[in-house]
Parts: sequence; C-alpha cells; structure tokens
Amino acid sequence: MAKPATRSTTAKKAEAEAPVADNAPALRSLQDKFEASKRYDATDAELLKFYEQMLLIRRFEERAGQLYGLGLIGGFCHLYIGQEAVAVGLQSALKEGHDSVITGYRDHGHMLAYGIDPKVIMAELTGRAAGISRGKGGSMHMFSTEHKFYGGHGIVGAQVPLGAGLAFAHQYNEDGGVCMAYFGDGAANQGQVYETFNMAALWNLPIIFVVENNGYAMGTAVSRGSAETEFYRRGTAFRIPGMSVNGMNVLEVRQAAEVALEHVRGGNGPVLMELHTYRYRGHSMSDPAKYRSRDEVQEMREKHDPIEGLKTELISRGVSEDSLKEIDKTIRAQVSEAADFAENSPEPEMPELYTDVLVERY
Repeated sequence: MAKPATRSTTAKKAEAEAPVADNAPALRSLQDKFEASKRYDATDAELLKFYEQMLLIRRFEERAGQLYGLGLIGGFCHLYIGQEAVAVGLQSALKEGHDSVITGYRDHGHMLAYGIDPKVIMAELTGRAAGISRGKGGSMHMFSTEHKFYGGHGIVGAQVPLGAGLAFAHQYNEDGGVCMAYFGDGAANQGQVYETFNMAALWNLPIIFVVENNGYAMGTAVSRGSAETEFYRRGTAFRIPGMSVNGMNVLEVRQAAEVALEHVRGGNGPVLMELHTYRYRGHSMSDPAKYRSRDEVQEMREKHDPIEGLKTELISRGVSEDSLKEIDKTIRAQVSEAADFAENSPEPEMPELYTDVLVERY
C-alpha cells in the first residue's frame, strides 16, 4: 500500500514562517482612525463648494426626470437624488486628471461632481451629437478620458474588474494615481467583485472599492438579498481593510476619503468603503418603488437629507438664507441652460453608427 502524501520539510518551514493569518487589528485600524476624526474640517469656501455641487446634482437630476417624462430621454435612466454627498465628498478628495474614477449606470452625479459641463451630460442623456459620448452612450454609458472618468457601465458589477485594470495601469506606469471604483449593494453580490478583491489584494493595487449602499439594489432590501449586510467587512477574507461611513453627510464622507487615500497612496493596497446612502426615487424611471413605504422616504428626506444638513451647517457659520436662495436660483438657471442646449442640439449623423467600433493599433 502506498504511503499517504506528506508535506516536504521545505513546505513546512515556509508555512511556519508565513505571516500570522489573524490580521483583524490591521483591518480595524482604518475604521478606528476615521472614527477618531469623523468629520472633515472644511473651510467656509469648501463648504459652499460642496453645497453648490450637491445642489447642482439635485437640480440636474430633477430636470432629467422631467425630460424623461416628456419623452426627450429614452431607454434607462437612473437618478442620483439623495446620494449626492457620496460622489461630492469622495471625489473632492481626488487629484483631478491624475486619479481615475469608474462607476455603474447611476453615473450622472459622479460626472457633475467632477466638474464636467452639465450641457454635454444633458446632451448625452437626450442622445445628441454634442453629448459627451456623442449621443451614443446615453444615461448609462458616459466617459471622459480627459478627466480620467471611465464610465458609466450598464452591466451590473462589470466596472469593478475594469477598475482593477485602471489601478494596475497606475501601478505599472508609476504615476502615483489611485482608482476609485463605485458599485452598489446589489452589485456587491456579483462573483466578479470577489475575484477582483482577490487580485487587487494579491497585487497590492492602488484602488478604493466604494459600495454605495442605498438599501434596495434594484428593489430588494439588503436584509433579504445579502447574508452579510455589513458590506465593508466583505474584504476581510482578502485582507482588505474596510470602512463604514454615513453617506448622507458630505463632511464625514470627505474625511473617510482622506483616510482611505492616505492608506492607498502609502502603498498599502486596496480599501473597501461602504457608504450608507439612500435614493429617494425608484431604481430607474420605470420603478414605482412600492417595496418601501412613503413614510420611510419622507423620514429620510426630513431628517437625513445631505443638502439640507449642509445648509444648516452653512447657516450656523453665518451664511444667510438669501445668499443660499441666490445660489439655488443660479443653479436652476444653469440646469435650464443645459436642458435648452440639449434640446436644440442636432442628433448624430448616420455615419456615426460606424465609429468607435474598433480600436486600430499601428
């Protein structure tokens, strides 16, 4: 009878010298560091900037909803109303044109937070040639390589492995950049997300995984669709530290971004952030959102709205109600101008159907 296989002396030695598996203290360190500071110490000018950006996203999305109802926007359209503090808080900490961003199909807010012209975004929503993807991407597929914004992806979770590719490019080119890859609580259950966690940790990639947990995925409550509902803990098996953040408070989001970016830029590998947020509208324009009560939505609007919360902070710092009303008036005019620009722009010419199909390399 053959002897059972045994490990070699070399293998046993390597196993004995391997790092201790219990890395729980290291995984907790980022959360502890964030908890110690909690809120970003913003200047008055920064606070006003955050307010303007979030209000622009809110008014833009409200207008997009109106245009969809009028039939000027076709296909799918996913609004970011309620989640504004996430994109603004995180992306305000990035180095624009240096770091890269990639997200799913609820992408208008991320582009506006990056300072991209509302006109070209609205033109893309309405399928016009002046759109940022020349009218061919629509709501879900917007890109700006100039800003290192790589979408806008319609396939659930597909942007996460692509984000790892962007992070690998930063690492390979030694440019010091970081990739921020957004995905939702529904996409968090996709297998490709975990494959990406493994590769990112294995290769020590400069990437921040951002779970925008708005509670309902496409219409199923987190508690009904996820065995582990604390998404920031899902990187533990891959030794990726996690952070749990109130995504309805832009100052907490910005502070969390500072902590995460310091960790990643220091060459310590990926971070997994869970942003607890809430969408006021349905998953898309065709979703009546009957899976939650009106009282629940109303409570979030009245007690946790990110814009109203920041408005209260500004008033406490001496900013007048009249000046805030003037900001709102200016932003409404800007959004109306973007809508007019989109409606008056021509549709793409037929030959445009045959462009951007292949990349030719010489």
